[in-house]
Amino acid sequence: MKKSVLGLVALGAVAYGGTLAYLTHFDHAGAPQLPADSPTRHDAVSMAAWSALTEVRCDYCHAKGTDLPFYFKLPLANQIMGHDLQEGLRHFRVEPVIAAFQQGKPPSVEQLSRIEEVISQNRMPPAAYLLMHPHAHLNEKQRDDILNWVRDQRRRYYATPGVAAQFAAEPIQPIPESVPVNWDKAALGRELFFDRRLSGNGQLNCASCHGLNTGGVDNLVTATGINGQKGPINTPTVYDSVFNIAQFWNGRAKDLAAQAAGPVTNPVEMGSHDWNAVTATVAAVPEYASSFQTIYGSDAVNEENVTNAIAEYEKTLITPDSRFDLYLKGDAKALTAQELRGYERFKAIGCSGCHSGVSVGGDAYEVMGLEGPYFNDRHTPLTAADEGREAFTHALSDARRFKVPNLRNIELTGPYFHDGNVKTLPDAVRLMARYQTPDADVSAQDVEDITAFLKTLTGKFQGLPLRDVPAEPPLRSSAN
Repeated sequence: MKKSVLGLVALGAVAYGGTLAYLTHFDHAGAPQLPADSPTRHDAVSMAAWSALTEVRCDYCHAKGTDLPFYFKLPLANQIMGHDLQEGLRHFRVEPVIAAFQQGKPPSVEQLSRIEEVISQNRMPPAAYLLMHPHAHLNEKQRDDILNWVRDQRRRYYATPGVAAQFAAEPIQPIPESVPVNWDKAALGRELFFDRRLSGNGQLNCASCHGLNTGGVDNLVTATGINGQKGPINTPTVYDSVFNIAQFWNGRAKDLAAQAAGPVTNPVEMGSHDWNAVTATVAAVPEYASSFQTIYGSDAVNEENVTNAIAEYEKTLITPDSRFDLYLKGDAKALTAQELRGYERFKAIGCSGCHSGVSVGGDAYEVMGLEGPYFNDRHTPLTAADEGREAFTHALSDARRFKVPNLRNIELTGPYFHDGNVKTLPDAVRLMARYQTPDADVSAQDVEDITAFLKTLTGKFQGLPLRDVPAEPPLRSSAN
């Protein structure tokens, strides 16, 4: 009996070893490849990271259309692995990262931050995967290679001019002091931004929802539009929106001009009948007609040019020189010990995996409730606004996926989330950790510290603290 058991064990060991040998060969043979002329081949830092990432085969669970190992086709395993694949695609798509390596270009700020997050937390690859792919275990050197590459890409491609050398690889960068702006168009756009004649009843303007003296929002749960109608979703801030990957919570507007076109004729927002009526109103104002003619030429007063001018003004609405920006530029005394501790916890818990870059967000899309049942626990009915990007793309994979909000000036822009469901910043921190990160139960001290850090992100507009900005600030060009 003992010999029989030992024989079975030995047979099982041989079968397991043979399976591992086959899978190791399969993994290596099917791994993504670099083109012969890829610039990455001449970059030692990038090549080390590429080698580590392709050894893991992240593309098995984080890319569509990959040729999967044989056990994915077995009945029971298929059910288990199918769920893992679905979750992998929901959490992160690696195809753009692979393409960046192949083309010798940098991944996006958010993609770098997500990779840094899971490698720093040692969350990938998962233990169940390593049981069948032990070669994919990342040793300390491989993890360092990946993290060094992330930092190298940030220094080379995303560091803000003026950032201190020791912070050039941080996931968050200072807001630039300026961005390229056509100041003639911006001056015209400023007048339009505050002009109530663009609304259907002559009582609303862009600033009605995006108050420059209220953090670029209206501080309401959802916006109030024409004739007191309530909008379906919380108002995003107009400050620093120039850094967003797209506009609106679901990203349906590709840029600031496309965003400016929407509310003007929306029957619940500014309520104008159509753009022909709006442009006729604008063209009837002599000062506008003259300005448009000078700046845009013939047939100047049209939807395209009106929204272009408003967008050009909105480019000026940046808020540099927060205390955190000063710290990143080398002022060691700009932050308190608690605020510094909050920043470290912000990174360690995983918040910086989505909230990174100059605007601390706004450059990616994420599922609301990625790590927990947010909508179930909210205890209110689902609305059309909860559909997220799915309403725009009609892709099931975009269900309840929203543009990551930027966290600049966050202490001034409550209530929070797309539904305006959270009134205070500490509650927003607690719930974000609960529903968006694996670290569901953050301590009360963590919440206090992270909240303290987030308050250091409040910047200045035209040199004024945001709390002191007037409702209709003058335009100040770089020459002023």
